[in-house]
Parts: sequence; C-alpha cells; structure tokens
Amino acid sequence: MKNSNRFSCSRRKFSRQLFISATAMSAAPILLPGIAQAQSSNPLKIGIIGSGRIGGSVGLRWAEAGHEILFSSRNPDQLNDLVTQAGPKARAGYPQEAAEFGDIVFVAVPYAATPQVGRDYGALMHGKIVIDCGNPYVQRDGEMAAVALEKGTGVASAEFLPGVKLVRAFNALSWVEVNEEAHRDGELIAIPIAGDDQEAVAVATQLVIDAGFDPVIVGGLDKAGLFDQGTAVYVKGMTAREMRAELGL
Repeated sequence: MKNSNRFSCSRRKFSRQLFISATAMSAAPILLPGIAQAQSSNPLKIGIIGSGRIGGSVGLRWAEAGHEILFSSRNPDQLNDLVTQAGPKARAGYPQEAAEFGDIVFVAVPYAATPQVGRDYGALMHGKIVIDCGNPYVQRDGEMAAVALEKGTGVASAEFLPGVKLVRAFNALSWVEVNEEAHRDGELIAIPIAGDDQEAVAVATQLVIDAGFDPVIVGGLDKAGLFDQGTAVYVKGMTAREMRAELGL
C-alpha cells in the first residue's frame, strides 16, 4: 500500500507538470526535453493487453525509454523473443496480469475484442489510465465497428471500458512507422491524442514523446473520431504542424 501511495503522489505531481506543458504543446509543435528527462527518472509500470504488431512495437519503444513493461497474450510463452528484445525491465504474462501490473494499461487488441477486455478486466483497470489504440474495421469486426465509427471511437471505447481514465492514442499510425520512424531526424511524426481526464492526457502525452513521436492534443473523447481510420490524418505520416493544419487546431 505504501508503494502504491508513493506512486499515486508521484504520478499526480508529475502529471500536473506534464499537463501544463501538454496544453502548451497543443498550440505549437514544440518538444520539451526537460519533461522527457523527468519521465526517465520516474519509470512507469505499463501493462500491455495485446502484444501483436502495434502493442509489441510501442512496448519496445517504451522499454527503450526505461519503463517497466508486461507484455501479455493468451500464450505468453510466444512472447519470449519480444521480452528478450525489450530488455531486463520487461516480462510476459496473461492479460489479467497486465491489467493488474500496469499503473498504465495499453489496450492493443482487434477492436471487436474491446468489449470483452472491459468485461474481463474492467475491475482490475478501474481508476487506472488506459490508452486504447484499437481501430474498428467493419470487414473484420462486424456491425459493432460501424456503430463505433458512427459514434466516434473515443465515445464507443468509453462505453466498452467504463470506470477508467481513457485516452485514445497510437491508433493513427502503423506499426511500421513505430519501428522505423521513432525519434527520426527533423520533424517527428505526430500522434493525435484525445481524452477527458487531464492527468491521463498528460501521461499519454509523455508516453508519446518517450516513444519518439510528437503529441497533438485534439480534445476530449468526443473529438477522437477526428483521427479514426478513414479520416484525413489516419496513417498519413504527418508532422504535428501538418496535422494541426488539417484538423484546424
């Protein structure tokens, strides 16, 4: 309990500092090295539910930044190579373990599985910051995907994952870009972010920076549809400057 309290206090202080900076970044494509340095001295425990192409790739970037990672799968023995690549602060387990382990939970499953994640692990994730990167595709996920796109995926995901501090991020770029374009020279690729909770948005903003990309805060979850699949900014490799211009931010 003492360790949990220490983390909560540290995270709240850290998040207040980040929110001030994140708000400024929403108006101008500026990276603040001091924040990244502060994050590296406060590594987070991140549980990843769904360690395929995008979950595995983003998790590797976070491991490189010094965070503790628990990759999860229904077959965790198949994640040994991923864990080895991530280094000594990473391990593998089942999705339930990831939901328990993470102070932050990254949900990277096919979108049709999102309701089941909420049903199975919602109690374990209650009150935690959850970053959802799933994309609804009608041809793969069926009618629920069409409904989610009509509502906006941020609104739909909030219904599937109640009781968490939800953020939409990392859905509008490909796993190839995560592997090949992170921390590139020049202007970084932008990652749009939407969320209703200030602390959660601030932490997600820092995690975007840690992964090697440029955060663009779009607004609340009701604005997440602006970067759903099929939109003008979805997997276009835009810089923050280009994305803000396209979205009118």
